[in-house]
Amino acid sequence: MTVAGDIPGGQAPSRAWLVPLAGRIEGLALPVAALLAGFLAFALFLLLLGKNPLEFYSLVYKAGFGTAFSWSNTLSRAAPLLLAALCVAIPARLGLVVIGGEGAIVLGGVMVGALAVPLAGWPAFIAMPVLALMAALVGGIWIGAVGAMRQWRGVNETIASLLMAYIAIALMNHLVEGPFRDPASLNKPSTAPIAEAFRVGNLPGWNVHWGLAIAVLSCILAWILIERTTIGFAARIAGGNIRAAQVQGLPVGKLVIGFTALGGAFAGLAGYFEVSAVHGSANASLAAGYGYTGILIAFLARHNPLAIIPVALLLAGFEASSGLVQRRMDLPDATMIVLQGFVFVAILASETFTGRLDLVGWLTKGERS
Repeated sequence: MTVAGDIPGGQAPSRAWLVPLAGRIEGLALPVAALLAGFLAFALFLLLLGKNPLEFYSLVYKAGFGTAFSWSNTLSRAAPLLLAALCVAIPARLGLVVIGGEGAIVLGGVMVGALAVPLAGWPAFIAMPVLALMAALVGGIWIGAVGAMRQWRGVNETIASLLMAYIAIALMNHLVEGPFRDPASLNKPSTAPIAEAFRVGNLPGWNVHWGLAIAVLSCILAWILIERTTIGFAARIAGGNIRAAQVQGLPVGKLVIGFTALGGAFAGLAGYFEVSAVHGSANASLAAGYGYTGILIAFLARHNPLAIIPVALLLAGFEASSGLVQRRMDLPDATMIVLQGFVFVAILASETFTGRLDLVGWLTKGERS
């Protein structure tokens, strides 16, 4: 009689299909457990502050998901978060940890604010795609440079992308307060308002701009690229074992630069929507922290572009509730950042269990002979 121990890895042939199933269960269970652990740890933190955790989470639900207005606010915030998370998730398929998407967002927004003035006389159906393309191009070049430094000079991409984010924010401040500043913007230096014809409108029947639909579509296309194309397959091989990829003749250098540039392009596109659909001009409000929240979303989604969609909605709801929580519970405006910190630490801790849970053995318990 054949027993599980006769097969490498202890799997009976009739139960081999459980291996991918166990991987999917683990991929879902670990992030959910980390999320709940982060929420629990933050609840204990609130108790130490003398605050009621149940009241906090009740207010979060009410402000983020409780009404139609809450959903509109949440969905509007989700659009840049989706694109910012892709800036982390796409290079991660190559084993790269890129955390500087904030820089690509602000520079993409500045490009839109700067170009909208000279393009003011253009037809909207031409000018708007040009502005979106240029924002994506700037973001792609900025983050693609991180990949180039990693490939050609061996510079750590995590440190390089973070430092470049700070440089991008400083560059934005210089440009909107100097060369590109609208003289009419007194208290808050900004570029000149973009033409009304260039403003991105709302989805039909929704109080949410088109950026949400484009961001969701971007996540779907990114998933297809990674999971259903030869380029994505090559990237997964390079991310798993770069030496094996080089031995097989895969263009590792082009993949590194290309995937980082693609991630940056999505982040730059987020900057386009922030200017054309939300702010109407480029200013310091572009540095809203979406790029940093995108890091948490990508890790919580385990760098799966499709999983990014529900995770981004959850985090967007938390950010949308920040004001109400601050007013009702007398908490500082950094409260949501602290919560995100608890969740991120829990996610990092959960990674130690990856591949160590014998789910196949648990699923086949009692069936071995």
